[in-house]
Formats: sequence, C-alpha cells, structure tokens
Amino acid sequence: MRILQVSTSDFGGGAEKVANNLFHAYRALGHDSRMAVGLKYGSDPDVSDLRSTWFRIWWSRRAAWIGSRPLRIAATQMALLPSRPSRVMQVYLGMETVFSRHSWTLLDAAPPDILHLHNLHGGYFDLRALPFLSQRVPTFVTLHDAWLLAGHCAHSFDCMRWQTGCGHCPYLDTYPATKRDATAGNWQRKRRIYAHSRLYVNTPSRWLMDKVDQSMLAPGIVQRRVIPNSVDTELYNPGDPRSARAALGLPQDATIVLFAANGIRKNPFKDYATLRSAIEQLGHSQTRLLLIALGEDAPAEHLGSAEIRFVPFQSDPRRVAEYYRAADLYLHCARADTFPNTVLEALACGLPVIGSAVGGIPEQIIHEQTGLLVEPGNAAAVANAVTSLLSEPERMQAMRLAAAADAQRRFTLRQQSEALLAWYEEARQEHLAGQASGIR
Repeated sequence: MRILQVSTSDFGGGAEKVANNLFHAYRALGHDSRMAVGLKYGSDPDVSDLRSTWFRIWWSRRAAWIGSRPLRIAATQMALLPSRPSRVMQVYLGMETVFSRHSWTLLDAAPPDILHLHNLHGGYFDLRALPFLSQRVPTFVTLHDAWLLAGHCAHSFDCMRWQTGCGHCPYLDTYPATKRDATAGNWQRKRRIYAHSRLYVNTPSRWLMDKVDQSMLAPGIVQRRVIPNSVDTELYNPGDPRSARAALGLPQDATIVLFAANGIRKNPFKDYATLRSAIEQLGHSQTRLLLIALGEDAPAEHLGSAEIRFVPFQSDPRRVAEYYRAADLYLHCARADTFPNTVLEALACGLPVIGSAVGGIPEQIIHEQTGLLVEPGNAAAVANAVTSLLSEPERMQAMRLAAAADAQRRFTLRQQSEALLAWYEEARQEHLAGQASGIR
C-alpha cells in the first residue's frame, strides 16, 4: 500500500515517535511509506516539509538570530505569513483553523491509498481540509491527546465543557497555550468540520476512546478502534544494571529511580511538585537515593540523603535505554496523560513502574504485577509505594520479569503495525468498492 502519515515533526516527543516508528515499520514490510511533517529535522527523502518557505528560512537561521529579540520576533511573524495575511490576526485572536494551503495538496503529488494523521495542533495543518481529504481517501486519525475534542487544550483536567461547547476557558495557559479565549468558536468550527468528514479514529487507550464517544468528533467517525501504542522491544529490553551504570557514570551503591519527560519542571501535564515532594520524603531515610530526571538541563537538588539529578534530553534512544536499565524503579507522576511512551519503554526494559492512576496509565500498568498505581497528586502515596517495593527484593524481581513479559505480550511495534495495516486494507477495499459502485 501507499501510506502517507502526517505528523508535527519527524523527531520529537511521544506522538512523533509513534508516527516515526510506524513510518519505518511500514517501509521495512515493503509498503510505500511516506511522511509529511510540520517541521523536518532529518534528511530522509520520503519525509516532506509542510511549513511555508518563510518558516523554513526562519528555522534554518534561528541560531544566528537567537540573541536578537527584534529579529526573532520579526522572523516569527514572517514565518506566520501565508498567502492570506489574515493568518497573523487569526493566530493573535486564538483561532485554531488557520489557513495552510499545503494541507489541501497532500494527495496531489503521489496519491496515497491511506492517509494517516497524527497530532494536528501546532499551526501546520488546516483542519478545514479534513472533509476534502477524507472524502477522497481513507483517512485515519490517531489521537495522542484530547485536542481534537476541545476548543483549545490538549487535556482539559476537571473541565467538562468540551462535551457541550467550550467558552470562558479556565485553562488558556495549558498547552497549546493561547492568550485569547476563542475556545467557543474553535469548538463550533471543529464540530462543523467533523460533521462533513469520514474518519477512521484510533486511540491508544480505552479511556481516550470513551472521551471520543462523548465528543463532537463522534458524528464524523466511520469506524473506531483502540490500538495501543507500541515500544521497540529490540531497542528497549532488559540488560545488566551494573554495566548500564558504569556506561552512564552513575553510582553503583545508590538506589536509582527514573522519570523522563520533556521540560520536566514546567510541563503542565507532568506533576513535578508531587514527584519532588515524594523524593524529599524519601530523603529522610539513610538510604542513598538518586532520582534521574531525564529531559531537562538544570542544577541538581539535594534533599537529605536524596539527590535529584537533571539530565538533558537525549537524542540517542540507545542511551535512553541504558538509563532505564540503570534504574531500580520508574516513577511517572502525572496530572494528565494519554498513553505515555516512557511507561512502555520502562516496562520493556523490565523496570517496575509506579504511576498516577490517570488517563490511559491504568491500561499500561497491571497493578501489583508490573507496577503500582497511586492517587494523582499524592506525594505520600508515591513515597510509600517506593519504600514498599524497595523493601521486598523478591517482589521487585517478580515485577521486573512480569513487566518485560507484558511489554512483549501487548506492546510490540509489530503488533501495532500489523493491527493498523489490517485495518488499512479493510478501509481501502471498502473505498474501492464504493468507488466502483459510485458511492463515496
């Protein structure tokens, strides 16, 4: 099949990693696999850039302009300018359906059999193209967060207005942040767009699919399936902790816990305050405890006998896998999360996970078998869970074995890619049959 995926970028966070892994998996299986991205970092010829020429010029020269605020602001404004000047005003007013001509030409050069869309926020994709595209080719959408269901935010926390119509948004500063409350209009525009679309919707968790079923996206869905995201188990797998610590320069005599995320301390969806408080409580003991905070460059913190050591983002996944192997436990404190890749990576490396019982995390961790689920925002519960596991080495060992086995059983890249490919083929045959009978 000819498969075109659309993603924010070819490298980056969890959603980008999912799309990129599938891109390579499809190609390895002999399919014509291509990607169109909002921001291209790599040099793969099968990956095309959807951004404007102005944006690419700005991005290529950002390092030279980084010290000049006026030039940086001017360049950013130029990057936003499309063929219609109204786009700058739309962005300023908080509108999400800004014009992007490249979204309408995705099927022009080499029409795909399947179009698969991933994260669509970020100002690189025009949502108004969805009816046009989905009427011409089977169009799949994988939700990596809840942005498509709301008037602005990727996660709505305790706000339920996304069900009936946004407006007077209490979380304007939540990613993707905006200074203007246009959430009511954004919600209405999305509802009209979906009503004229024919989408095959995939979510990685049942939790998110339940939200989809209650949202304005539901009328635009032809079929829906829960297909979990995957982890590359050839890369992320158990190894020798002592060797990993030696390779990373980590102490052999410390208890090491790991947490990985982009921008750990200021990430609105990760709960660094609870994580830090839990480590502070654990620092009252005599045990030497080291928390590796992977994904941010910052000075280390010392809390009694505990240390929080920040490690900048690592672009080499092999080095990331070594951090998992070097750790005793993985902690995932979150206020909101869909189906975090880091939890899957930890499990695949045979690392028991202590995670907040929010979003799709309870569908990843089997409580008391591959890890422990704790109440979100409860630092004492996190600290108690860590203490409980560390005090029972046999229980920890059983969890290590169960975690790695469960990742192999449920979350391999082969399982995800084969499930999607089978679904693609069903949709393609239905589309061809509809064309032959004159029905779209």
